[in-house]
Amino acid sequence: QVDAVRVYVNSSSENLQYPVLFVVRQQKGVLSWQVPLIFRGLYQRTYNYQEVSRTLCPSEPTPETGPSDQIVFVDVASMAPFNITYELLVTRLENFQLQTNKAFNFTASPSQPQYFLYKFPQDVDSVIIKVVSDAVYPCSVVSVQDIVCPVYDLDHNVEFNGVYQSMTKQAAITVQRKDFPGEQFFVVFVIKPEDYACGGSVPSSIHGNVNRTWNLQRTKNLQVTIVPSIKKSVYVQAMFFSFLSFLSFYLGSVVVAFVHYIRVRRKASAGRLSPDDGSGMMTSSHPITASTPEGSSYGAIDESSSSGGHQLPSPERGLPAGSDTDSSVEEESDFDTMPEIESDKNVIRTKVFLYLSDLSRKDRRIVSKKYKIYFWNIITIAVFYALPVIQLVITYQTVVNVTGNQDICYYNFLCAHPLGVLSAFNNVLSNVGHMLLGFLFLLIVLRRDILHRRAMEMKDVYTLDYGIPKHFGLFYAMGIALMMEGVLSACYHVCPNYSNFQFDTSFMYMIAGLCMLKLYQTRHPDINASAYSAYASFAVVICLAVLGVVFGKNDMWFWVIFSMIHVLASLALSTQIYYMGRFKMDGPDSDLGMFRRAAMVLYTDCIQQCSRPMYMDRMVLLIVGNLVNWSFAIFGLLYRPRDFASYILGIFICNLLLYLAFYIIMKLRSSEKLLPIPLFCIVATAVVWAAALYFFFQTLSSWEETPAESREKNRPCILLGFFDDHDVWHFLSAAALFFSFLVLLTLDDDLDTVRRDKIPVF
Repeated sequence: QVDAVRVYVNSSSENLQYPVLFVVRQQKGVLSWQVPLIFRGLYQRTYNYQEVSRTLCPSEPTPETGPSDQIVFVDVASMAPFNITYELLVTRLENFQLQTNKAFNFTASPSQPQYFLYKFPQDVDSVIIKVVSDAVYPCSVVSVQDIVCPVYDLDHNVEFNGVYQSMTKQAAITVQRKDFPGEQFFVVFVIKPEDYACGGSVPSSIHGNVNRTWNLQRTKNLQVTIVPSIKKSVYVQAMFFSFLSFLSFYLGSVVVAFVHYIRVRRKASAGRLSPDDGSGMMTSSHPITASTPEGSSYGAIDESSSSGGHQLPSPERGLPAGSDTDSSVEEESDFDTMPEIESDKNVIRTKVFLYLSDLSRKDRRIVSKKYKIYFWNIITIAVFYALPVIQLVITYQTVVNVTGNQDICYYNFLCAHPLGVLSAFNNVLSNVGHMLLGFLFLLIVLRRDILHRRAMEMKDVYTLDYGIPKHFGLFYAMGIALMMEGVLSACYHVCPNYSNFQFDTSFMYMIAGLCMLKLYQTRHPDINASAYSAYASFAVVICLAVLGVVFGKNDMWFWVIFSMIHVLASLALSTQIYYMGRFKMDGPDSDLGMFRRAAMVLYTDCIQQCSRPMYMDRMVLLIVGNLVNWSFAIFGLLYRPRDFASYILGIFICNLLLYLAFYIIMKLRSSEKLLPIPLFCIVATAVVWAAALYFFFQTLSSWEETPAESREKNRPCILLGFFDDHDVWHFLSAAALFFSFLVLLTLDDDLDTVRRDKIPVF
């Protein structure tokens, strides 16, 4: 048992020019203070206390000397030219050593800090120090320090040694035996003289009587409990669970591919194989010429009459088998710069009823090359983005480990399990799903790509005009984006805070944008955005997100500018989508021609044809989409949410879900089918996303608040004693994104046997 002594002093003197000085000399060190004891706050504000109580550094008996009495010298002095009355009281502490799994209650104040000793039991390698209080204020600091004298237990020096964190109602610090060679440590509790560090009101500068800062009542009742943390076997179980859970997706994919292969072989042996059965395997049998009832495609008229009585031959018809190689000299402009083709494109894309054959007229090799740029560009972006991010979070973690300041990172401290240099290994490990499932999606896309190439080699030229054109560049980019989301989310959770939150959301913007581009590309392969313009748009969004984090808290001017940009961008994009990219705001009449053309289009399409727009389905989608985006803009102006990055992500996700719902509804309206695999993926996506969002909204920390306020939201682990709610969100969101990608990949497999001039565009 370790004995400790506490010294209490009190002086009635209020003369700051002649304080009473107390010096305590012990075997291991010297401790000194003055009365009145002065603390300093903001604006040079001072807080004076006439009662001071300090615990002396304890001396532990050694085996060589055995128990011995402590010799303590207390020197009292003052330079005052008059007598000063003081009171001195020395007491022995009965409960100085904390016990495992046993709660201990005590009180502390700025001038009367407390600290206690804890020794590791033989079978415990790691413990969690849990501190709770019923009162939010006064703000306090919990510190863990090595057995060194003197103990730093005042507001101005508690940060000099050990690990510490600020606290309002709750705090938790994980301590490992390996960090303390003596297998014991002090737990120090300090009450701060002001509350601004914990989110309290900031005191104004002093005007008037300073006596109001004397002997403020800032006593806080605290309860500390030290419990054993998890054992090493739990780390192993958690890692096995993480990898095996997602490797099961690989097993499921292999089973589905094998079953599909068996079905294809059986159909092939029976002579009933369709031209493209979703896997690229085919025979020379002629495909079905139509799969939709006559007149079901929005009342479509005959193709020959709608295109002016002629149709350009598809460039794909003249391609020899196996000519899918890229050429560095072939560009998109090789087709588009021909004047007669440009004129024909203007005629075709402004028809009332469009079919896929109207928008898949370009050379397949050139279009495929265009979409492969998405893949190579996102790899380049990922490398240049990830490397400085990794370097930065390593620096953050190093600063936390060296300084001991646990207010830098916003962890869920009740479920933060360290490993190596990482303070919260569980938050990093839970992102493995994004990387594993992203790689699996790349393998699935690669398989489809290879089978499609084989199919192209086996097909006769007649069957090239069937099904959705197969361009896999965007799918490869989506797989890389999913993997990078896992990497950057893991980097963010190395030390989550206000400064690096955009790391966790940057590739989420790209994933949502790429999914919308892929949906649009499916039935508009010739007019989709180029990779350069798409990634440039994503870069603008990320810049806006950074500006929003910096200026979006209280600056109204930022929200006005952002809302204007948001609304104008929605209108501009809606115009391009409505007119299939054929609307141009330029003309021969200099700058005034732009406004004249806009007024003419507005009069023709909105006033003369007000009863029924020329493109009804597109108009309905764009009206709903603009209403949603304007609602977001109005919400932002009125409430100015502090989490601007999540606000932008919500805009992207809502637009993606709206477009996907429109696409599926129009697909069903056109009498197209949902095959079992895409139907299963749609249901799985909805179920898993619903479960994932439930855990996402279980807020466990918030860098929008002070570290002490954020810790009030901390909660214990819920899975295997290792993962918290946010880790479960990581697991489920990875699976939900994977199923979402599979929906886009397989949604139109039913059209592989349908002629492109029978597939409607929407």
